[in-house]
Amino acid sequence: MHWIIVSLLTALAVSSQDAWVKKHFSGLTSYEMSAYPILYSQPLFMISMFFVSIPELGPSFAWTFLANIPINALGFIMYMKAIQKSPLSLTIPYLAFTPVFMIITGYIFLDEMPGLWGIAGILIICAGGYILNIEPGKWHIFSPLAAVFKETGSWMMLIVAFIYSFGAVIGKKGILESSPLFFIVWFFGIFNPLLLLTLRFSGKIRMDTLFKSPFNGIIAGLFFFLHGMFHGWAISMTKAAYMISIKRLSVIFSIFYGKFVFKEKNISIRISGSLLMLAGTILISLQG
Repeated sequence: MHWIIVSLLTALAVSSQDAWVKKHFSGLTSYEMSAYPILYSQPLFMISMFFVSIPELGPSFAWTFLANIPINALGFIMYMKAIQKSPLSLTIPYLAFTPVFMIITGYIFLDEMPGLWGIAGILIICAGGYILNIEPGKWHIFSPLAAVFKETGSWMMLIVAFIYSFGAVIGKKGILESSPLFFIVWFFGIFNPLLLLTLRFSGKIRMDTLFKSPFNGIIAGLFFFLHGMFHGWAISMTKAAYMISIKRLSVIFSIFYGKFVFKEKNISIRISGSLLMLAGTILISLQG
């Protein structure tokens, strides 16, 4: 059951990164918000390259590695744009739908199909994410669905969930064709500067802006680095849909960050949705 612990650490790293970036960099553009953790995590990934041995690479390694670059770039920028535009507790919950999409993408790319209890757990987690958007006194069965269209960050994050359903399974295939540490360290070691250069030369970011708050940038980079390392380790140990389901418990951590850091409202109903997500997690844990 070690994969559950590592998946929970991934969830904590994700939610901490989101809260830190939103708190300290939300006054910047979404592109500059995206660039901060990428820039300041790069030294950690570059140093790690010297300590990770090169494994025997499988025949599918090259295309999975290359395909994941545009997938992650699009998903990450949309992710940052979503949390910039809307409250954490109204955006992050929609990431809970990633494992549902992954039932299909996992079968296509990895030939993985969760068992019945695992699928039940995934659907319960999604139901919890749905309940998170119920507004007290205005309940209707379609209220959370309507929130997707009313709240810009919500519908953007739903698209991100779909994009990441491809990124996670293709990334796992790349990990299986190499090793967890090698894939993660080398992927981000190459992905980070490519994305920064693309944003810089397209005029989306100004490099001088990224050096105005180095301490906050270092913390954001550390969270990003830990997120990547924990993710690679955890997803190599179990079915991709199971790991991402546990990782999406970052929703719960984000709700508490929303309450205590950003003073967001309607937290009680979101906690009830989180408990339902926790129940789904228990089912997946038993199946996994």
